[in-house]
Amino acid sequence: MEFNADIGACAALVQRADPDRFRATMAAPVSARAKLFPIYAMNVEVARAPWVTQEAMIAEMRLQWWRDALLEISDGDQVRRHEVVTPLSSVLLPNLSEALDGLVLARRWDIYRDPFESQADLDRYIDQTSGTLLWAAVRSLGDADESVVRDFGYAAGVANWLQAVPELEAQGRIPLLDGTQDGIKRLARTALERLQSARAQRGRISAVASPALLSGWQTKATLKQALKDPARVANGALGQSEARKRLGLMIKAATGRW
Repeated sequence: MEFNADIGACAALVQRADPDRFRATMAAPVSARAKLFPIYAMNVEVARAPWVTQEAMIAEMRLQWWRDALLEISDGDQVRRHEVVTPLSSVLLPNLSEALDGLVLARRWDIYRDPFESQADLDRYIDQTSGTLLWAAVRSLGDADESVVRDFGYAAGVANWLQAVPELEAQGRIPLLDGTQDGIKRLARTALERLQSARAQRGRISAVASPALLSGWQTKATLKQALKDPARVANGALGQSEARKRLGLMIKAATGRW
């Protein structure tokens, strides 16, 4: 796939809004980047749609716009001209467009201030926002076992979610079903177990598809921090130094052992 101006615009959007995912994508082969950047740019646009306005109806309309665009792609109709939608239509298989519709729907939670109703509700949100995104990215590159990808995506999603807790709470949201230290430990432990399960089945991800999993290169370190010292979640102290992040990504990219 040609790395054209639209894909360059997608890459710039990801670089500004999601710098860690940008770094992970730049560590992938050039041919993979051209497919990953439109998917990740779509995710940026959808993820921020609920936050750019205080009007719930306007936020709903923004998400519906993306649902309509994905429907055009899955139906094979003429796709609207847009710097993200246009290159995205060249990347996605029809069934992936349908899957990403679930990601858009899940983002409706971000519009309102209702807490999650159950652990299953939170798990579903993590799976739809992180697991589905990763599945679309991986499957756009090559063959893979969806259950393995979703296990990895859940672990990465929980790691990212725990890092986002302070900001979400500042915005009036209730991001955790159980925000106690024990509750955080349970969530981190479950995510680590699913990460371990995914890594034990690396052979079910084709070599050509595996670069998409570089986006979760910090997952284990973040989850282990939360498990060891859950107070770091509320303090916004999860994560690694820039030097350690760069080194970790280099090792993962060189070995292919996501």
